[in-house]
Amino acid sequence: MASYIQHTKIDPDATRDEMIAHAREAVTHGFNAAMVPASWLPVVVAELEGTGVEVATALDFPTVGVMTSAGKAAEAAEIARLGADQLDIGVQVGWLKSGRYDDFREDIAGVVRACGLPVKVMLELPLLTDAEKEAAVELAMEAGASFLKNASSGQIETANPASVRYLVDRAREGVRVKASGSIKSYRQGLELLRAGASLLGTSAGLAIISDSGDESTVSY
Repeated sequence: MASYIQHTKIDPDATRDEMIAHAREAVTHGFNAAMVPASWLPVVVAELEGTGVEVATALDFPTVGVMTSAGKAAEAAEIARLGADQLDIGVQVGWLKSGRYDDFREDIAGVVRACGLPVKVMLELPLLTDAEKEAAVELAMEAGASFLKNASSGQIETANPASVRYLVDRAREGVRVKASGSIKSYRQGLELLRAGASLLGTSAGLAIISDSGDESTVSY
C-alpha cells in the first residue's frame, strides 16, 4: 500500500524540522512520494536525494483557480528548477463553467510546457455538471495531463471508487488516475486502488499503512 501513497504535509505552520521528519517518514515506510509545499522544496529535495522517493508539490492550491495562467506557468518552471519530480495543479473551474474551454485547456497546457514534469490535474468533479465533467477530462488530456484527479481535497470530495472509475474509464492510454480527498483507512485505500487509481494522495499515510485509520482520523 505504501508504494501507492503520496505522503502529504501541507500545514501552513510546519517547521523545517517537521518537513525533514516528513521526508524521512516517506523513506522509512516506502511511500511513493513526499507531497510538500513548494516553499519547502529545497529542504525536502536535499533530504530525499538518492532515496528513490519522489518529491511532489501542488500549484494553485488549496483554493484552486485563483492564479493567473502566466503566474502559474512561471511558478511551475521555478518548481521544476528547485527539483520537484511531480506537480499537482488546480484548474479554472469558473472558466469551464463560463464556456471558456480554450482558456481552460491552455491554463493547464502552459504549466505542462513550463515545467516538463508529470502534471496531475485536480478536476473538482463534484463542482461540475455531467457535461462539464466530460469536457474537463478531455480538455485536461488535450493539454498534456499525466494524471487526472477527482478533487483537490476532502473539502471538495471524499475519494470514492465511483469517481475513480469515472476517470479511469475516460483516461487515454498513458494517462493515469490519482485519488485524493479524506483518504483515512487501509480499506478505503484498497477500494480506490481496485477501482483503478494509480496513486493515493493523503496526509494519513501512517494510519493507513498501519491499518489504524478510522472516521476520527484527520486527513486532507
